[in-house]
Amino acid sequence: MAVLSSPRRVIFPLDCSEVGAASSLAPKIGPLGLSPKKIEEDITKETAKDWKGLPVTVKLTVQNRQAKVTVVPFTAALIIKALKEPERDCKKTKNIKHNGNISLDDVIEIVRVMRPRSMAKDLSGTVKEILGTCVSIGCTVDGKDPKDLQQEISDGEVEVPLE
Repeated sequence: MAVLSSPRRVIFPLDCSEVGAASSLAPKIGPLGLSPKKIEEDITKETAKDWKGLPVTVKLTVQNRQAKVTVVPFTAALIIKALKEPERDCKKTKNIKHNGNISLDDVIEIVRVMRPRSMAKDLSGTVKEILGTCVSIGCTVDGKDPKDLQQEISDGEVEVPLE
């Protein structure tokens, strides 16, 4: 008779989607009976396709000695991805200014991804949160300053779709 264990979750923040040496993973996943080298390969494979050069968090769910890798991106990573900027080496270039432009539709798509982690009551509040991150990154939305767009949403001049 097989005994099913409840899933265990281990979170790894990755800077620029690069996994450190397997020795840095070993203390966290060694007690779970997993190979750090195999986990490193799984994380690299999962992050290499879409998240190359962007900071993301990787959630590792372990059940019955089987690991499942899930990428949990930050809001800033999603915005930078929407800007479609060329790939950069994070170790060589620091303090990058992102002065691109994204559309409000791109912001709504990001909101749909981030909605479960948002603390806002309704969708317009989550849109304002994402626009605040756009201010921090330095990009514009539909050619406007994100702060002005936040004010327009508060005043009711810009319609935000319901859920």
